[in-house]
Formats: sequence, C-alpha cells, structure tokens
Amino acid sequence: MRIGVINFSGNVGKSTVAKHLLQPRVGGQLIEVETFNQSEGGDMSIRGKNFGELQEYLQEVDEAIVDVGASNVDDFVKLMKQYHGSHEDFDYFVIPVVKEEKQQKDTIATIEALSALGIPAKKMRIVFNKLDTDDSVEESFPAILNYVKSEKKCQAREEAAIVTSQVFEKLKPLEKTIAEILADETDYRAKMKSAQSDDEKAHCRAMISAQRLAYSANQNLDAVYKSLFR
Repeated sequence: MRIGVINFSGNVGKSTVAKHLLQPRVGGQLIEVETFNQSEGGDMSIRGKNFGELQEYLQEVDEAIVDVGASNVDDFVKLMKQYHGSHEDFDYFVIPVVKEEKQQKDTIATIEALSALGIPAKKMRIVFNKLDTDDSVEESFPAILNYVKSEKKCQAREEAAIVTSQVFEKLKPLEKTIAEILADETDYRAKMKSAQSDDEKAHCRAMISAQRLAYSANQNLDAVYKSLFR
C-alpha cells in the first residue's frame, strides 16, 4: 500500500502514526515531506514543492508511507490538483485527529480539500489519536463523528483509536521504534547487574520500561491497523 498521512493541523501525531502505526505494518520507505531537506526519523526527506519527484517515485513502488508536514500541506494539496490524477498514486490517505476543537475543525477542512480533488470516501481513513484510557471516541470527537455521519466523505471507525502512552516519549531519546524495541531480545535485567557505569545502568532501566510499554502499545496499534483496513 501507498499511504499519505496528512492534516492541515499540526500536533495531531502524523509522524507517530506514520512511523509507529503504518510503516512497520505496511513496509516500504517512510518519506517525510518537510520544509527542510534534512529531517529526523524518515528514510527519505523531500520538499513539498518537489511533488513531481515524489509522484514519479510513487509510480514505481508498491509500498510507501508519505508523512506530509503541516507546513507543507497547502502546497501538497495544490500540487496534487496541478498534477491531475496524482492522488491515484495513493491507495489511502490516513488523517490523524486529536480531541482539541481546533484540530477537529482543521481535520474537517482537510477532508473537504481532499474530497474536492476527487478522492473518494473509501480512500480516506480517520485515526483518533491521543485518546485517554477513560475517554470514549464518541465523547471526545463529536464534531468529527457528526461530520462523517452527515457528509459521508471519509471513513471513521471508533475502533481506530490510539490510546495515549508514555512509550512514545520514552522512545525519542532511545531513537528507536516500537517495532525495534520489541525485536530486541537483550536481557536488560541481567545486563544491568553486570553494568560498569551509571549511564549503562540507566540505559538498561530505560529499555526495560520501554519494552513493557511497547508491548501494550503495540497491541493497541495492531487493533487500530486492523480496524483501518478491514
């Protein structure tokens, strides 16, 4: 699959969705469309204005995740319109949203813009992000759910909800993904006993915590992915 992760709003977790939810399960390159050529985390970084290069690349691959930075979304949408039919290079557009009112409004604007390009509802999928464990999608995202019900321009399943987890913050200094943490078979409890320095012990403790959190977070992400593409 070739998937675009997009939202006019910042701070909705696009990079988290691209890096931890989609790329490990879809495969292919993670492409970050950012303002600057150099970015953190992605295999490949490209300026929004170089959309022509991107759409040519997507024609040659079967799997790719394209993370569109908020500062590039306007240009990205305009260029998809200019390159008529280029949206067909994407199998799906995943649109993360958080419960804040502004982000919900921006998400609706994103759906409207993509729909105006001719992208059908079946190719647009909402991910409800940063949901507290004691919150429900229905109570946290009324604007999105009402919009989807009335306009039917995208798909939104309440099961596609990423629960807030400390794992994402713990992974940043470790510079690892959830998939990499879970694939690490090192016995860090045993390693900590033989550690020669405080820094080594601290790293072992951090890895133990990250592995514990990654297990439950990964179960949640598996369920979200299954709901998105069933």
